[in-house]
Amino acid sequence: MNNITSDILLSDVKDYEDEIIKIRRELHSNPELSYQEVQTAKLVASKLRSLGIEVKEHVGGTGVVGLLKGEGGRKGKTVALRADMDALPVLENVDVPFKSKNSGIMHACGHDTHVAMLLGTAMLLSKHRSDLQGSVKFLFQPAEEHGGRGGAEPMIEDGAMNGVDYVFGLHIESDWPSVTFTLRGGPIMASPDAFKIRVIGRGGHGSRPDVAIDPIYVSSQVISAIQGVTSRLTDQRRPLVISVCSIHSGTKDNIIPDEAFLEGTIRTLDEKTRREVKAKFQKTVRSVCKAHGAQCEIQMMKDAYPVTVNDPKVTPKVFQILKSIKGSKTRECEPRMGGEDMSRFLQKAPGAFYFLGTRNPKKGCVAPNHSSKFKVDEDVLKYGSVSLALLAMVFGAA
Repeated sequence: MNNITSDILLSDVKDYEDEIIKIRRELHSNPELSYQEVQTAKLVASKLRSLGIEVKEHVGGTGVVGLLKGEGGRKGKTVALRADMDALPVLENVDVPFKSKNSGIMHACGHDTHVAMLLGTAMLLSKHRSDLQGSVKFLFQPAEEHGGRGGAEPMIEDGAMNGVDYVFGLHIESDWPSVTFTLRGGPIMASPDAFKIRVIGRGGHGSRPDVAIDPIYVSSQVISAIQGVTSRLTDQRRPLVISVCSIHSGTKDNIIPDEAFLEGTIRTLDEKTRREVKAKFQKTVRSVCKAHGAQCEIQMMKDAYPVTVNDPKVTPKVFQILKSIKGSKTRECEPRMGGEDMSRFLQKAPGAFYFLGTRNPKKGCVAPNHSSKFKVDEDVLKYGSVSLALLAMVFGAA
């Protein structure tokens, strides 16, 4: 076991805090969308190399993997720490000096802070290389916001998780007060299954719906019926969300169109419910369309992110480590129905995914993640760096 405590790391991080914030602001000003994180990856690789860390670029596309081998006097475990790098197609509506220079693109989910915090962790661990008994892999992942294969799966296919004993990830979020860590054992984030439905009717004049098959009317019945999957066809003790988030059809006020298009999402927290709901959902859609004389085509997203599951044996230890960080608070949180690409890394090695609160009304940090008004309390960043460094040192020595 190493002798590096949270107090030591909190003292050390003062030397790096300005650099962490500077990196975050540089990334915030120059956001890049999924699979396009070229400049972000270059910045990451350059910073890691400057710390004497082995670097591999173009991992799973634009991903970057850094490897820091400890010199603590015994062979320890390999701990992977992950940060996602991509921004969102959002027009920023926050007046800050480092506002996005790329119109219509914004770090509205805090991935710029994730990169900056993990680089801060690299700074801390590089300083304490002689105390580090294991090795640390720094995983800078592209395309978390993309869905489908995302960025984790291509990185895993390129060997990013080879030899990893534990994996941890951190996400900034606006629900909890600044410097509050939240986590839970077991399922913490949902699987986000996207769907597309094409309802095929028969067009006609708006005055004669009896000789047409109105796909808009049928779609409205479909929307009502699939809510019954949530309220009547599944166990109410299992969390489930089905939302239709897009519907498009028609061209004019007196024309019944030939078809309508619906898109939405299904969110579940366990694989059994996921399989059952997807089957009942598709059966319900087809039955409603058939009852009204319409046809339908249903597409379910392939390779959707699995449920994000924190290892139940690892999580209590993570909780105690986070609790040791002075100036912070640690709370158990409820599962969230958002999805996360971190789920795939956690399928390859035990570990945990946790959150760091950034809500601070005095600084105007109140808007939710993905909002055009999302704003981060930068005072929390050093705590994120310290937390990841502690996890690497403790679990690396296990």
